[in-house]
Amino acid sequence: MALAVHVCHAGILPQPEVFRDLLDPGIRLTLGPERPPGPVDILVCGRPTREQLALPGLRAVIVPFAGVPEETLALLAEFPHIALHNLHHNDAATAEMALGLLLAVSRRIIPVDRLLRQHDWTPRYEPPPQVILAGRTALILGYGAIGRRLARVLRALDMRVLATRRSGTTPMDDGIATVFPAAALSDLLPQAHVLLITLPLTPETRGLIGARELALLPRGAILVNVGRGPIVDEAALYRALADGHLLGAGLDVWYRYPADEAGRKHTPPSDYPFHELDNVVLSPHRGGMAGGEDLERRRLEALAAMLNTAARGEPLPNRVDPTRGY
Repeated sequence: MALAVHVCHAGILPQPEVFRDLLDPGIRLTLGPERPPGPVDILVCGRPTREQLALPGLRAVIVPFAGVPEETLALLAEFPHIALHNLHHNDAATAEMALGLLLAVSRRIIPVDRLLRQHDWTPRYEPPPQVILAGRTALILGYGAIGRRLARVLRALDMRVLATRRSGTTPMDDGIATVFPAAALSDLLPQAHVLLITLPLTPETRGLIGARELALLPRGAILVNVGRGPIVDEAALYRALADGHLLGAGLDVWYRYPADEAGRKHTPPSDYPFHELDNVVLSPHRGGMAGGEDLERRRLEALAAMLNTAARGEPLPNRVDPTRGY
């Protein structure tokens, strides 16, 4: 019997014919917001509705990106018989963005570039505060696909790498990072010259890094967030940057987003003026979207591989627990 797959929105598959060519012959694909005819085995949708989750025969939902929306997690928790999965196709792009932000902050690349464009060479003779990463300690919160990629690069920069993950109860060393249970966070923060956040936003991680946690970091530490903005307390982060406790921050995720297309050119990303601080590098949540057609091809290939796995009767990878958010 064919595996019935419904993709809830045409925007998920901008090249449907290319995608069909990647699928095994035993997959029947339907596309669009209309209710598909007959039972559906797998729904591909980032924000499914209650009506879509009630489709006959539905046994799995695949969110076609990494960070599962909170409303999707809450809704899927009401349908325990439906498995939830996501895609990790953009782990390389997001890890590279985190690295780019870290290097830009540690060497003050953006403000120095801005001055030299005005023919001002002052930073060469009066260097601003900056950090050499070699020999320092990095702490990665979230040791999933993105965190593991990032750890390998940081080790290549001769950094000591620590990490936390929710699973596990004792520390373990995988040859790249020493990985601790999440409960060890308070003990790890004072060791971290660089704090990198690659966590999903869940009830457990919302506000995980507040004023207390930022104060535990050594003075002059760097924070990079490519997870979700509200994982770090907005006001506490601004104060730690403005008063100099943090050397700087690279932020690809925020607290406020445009409500519509008209707002894309005039929506501040925060209630606080991060844009006035020279020690912050701002990026409009594009870390996982870099690569253009190449990244889109990666997404289609990753999704097709998951569906082909299901068509062969094998377990789907990237299972997400709706109650935990990852």
